[in-house]
Amino acid sequence: MTLQCIIIDDEPLARTGLKEYIQDVDFLQLSGEFDNPMKAIELITQQKIDLIFLDIQMPRMTGLEFLKTLTQPPMVIFTTAYPQYAVDGFELNAIDYLLKPFSFERFCKAAIKAKSLREPSAHPIAPGAGTEPDYFFIKSDNKLIKVKYEEILFVEALQNYVAVHTTEKKYITYLTFRSIEEYLPAGRFVRTHKSFIVAAAKVESIEGNDIRIGQHHIPISRTEREVVLQRLLQNRLLKR
Repeated sequence: MTLQCIIIDDEPLARTGLKEYIQDVDFLQLSGEFDNPMKAIELITQQKIDLIFLDIQMPRMTGLEFLKTLTQPPMVIFTTAYPQYAVDGFELNAIDYLLKPFSFERFCKAAIKAKSLREPSAHPIAPGAGTEPDYFFIKSDNKLIKVKYEEILFVEALQNYVAVHTTEKKYITYLTFRSIEEYLPAGRFVRTHKSFIVAAAKVESIEGNDIRIGQHHIPISRTEREVVLQRLLQNRLLKR
């Protein structure tokens, strides 16, 4: 599925950065770019536009004011350097709010959210069930790699990089350890050490401060051992 998107931003450098990000995401197709919201109206009304990357603070008309003029607006991701507008943006049903300068990984998260909202669900969703996607994308070896949560064994910090170990392969990506920790669902992944996060369901055994997942040995921080064991076991330890 491809999302037709446009950029509305009065800053040339911001438009250039967004174009480069969009080109690196295979399900995004750029249909146009504009330095003024009013210039975009004709394209929005005449063509099918799925998504707008919309700046807020612009001359003559702000992104917020422009969005209010559209009777059936496409999905909108606000891109702005002003965090004080976040509440206003979400009140207008924006699907995300990117605070400049934002990373490619943060951009991808917003784009994936837009795609998941537009895609028809492959399976019926039970009432109250979560609708968040069960995967994310990382950039590795100059490619965008789709990684499913269920395929992850553990994540390892490597100085300025992160290694994502999966059932099929190890991917090296230029990310901070903290950013990927914040993205992974806390109920399914546990940080066992300052440099390791494990998938709880993939843990095969625990001996002392050592976790075994296949042929891998992952350390448990001594200071965090009780907390880590409690999260991994979750009252599933059978006793006599």
